[in-house]
Amino acid sequence: MAQWLVKSEPDAFSWDEQVRNGIEPWTGVRNALASNNLKAMRVGDRAFFYHSNIGKEIVGIVEVVREAYPDPTDGTGRWVCVDMKAVGPLPRPVTLAAIKAEPDLAELALVRQSRLSVMPVSEAHWARLCALGGWAGD
Repeated sequence: MAQWLVKSEPDAFSWDEQVRNGIEPWTGVRNALASNNLKAMRVGDRAFFYHSNIGKEIVGIVEVVREAYPDPTDGTGRWVCVDMKAVGPLPRPVTLAAIKAEPDLAELALVRQSRLSVMPVSEAHWARLCALGGWAGD
C-alpha cells in the first residue's frame, strides 16, 4: 500500500465536505506530475487530506476506493481522477509550519514542491506525520 498527500482549498472542497459526501471523486487536477500520481494510486492506498491556502494543514486521512478514470470535469479527456472516502480526521491537525520545523520532514514533497497538489509520501514521512497528528489508526 502506498501513501500520498492530496491538497484541496477548503473554500472549494473541504474536509467536512469529504466526510459529508462519503465517497467523492478527486477531480480538477491539471498538472502532469500530479495526474501521474493519481494514475499510480491503487485501491486501498491512503492519503493525507491537506487544506491548502486557507489553514495550510493536514486535517484528515482518505482512502482510494476507485482507481484512475477520466475526470468528468475535463472536456479534453486528458485528465483523470480517483474516488476517495474519508477514513478519519487527525486528532491534531498538522500545520505546514510544524512540518517545516521537523528536520526529518525536510525531503517531504510538500516542503520541496509546494505547488504540487497530489504527491507521494514515504513510509517514514507517513509515520512521522501520523505521530505529529496523533493518528493511531491502521
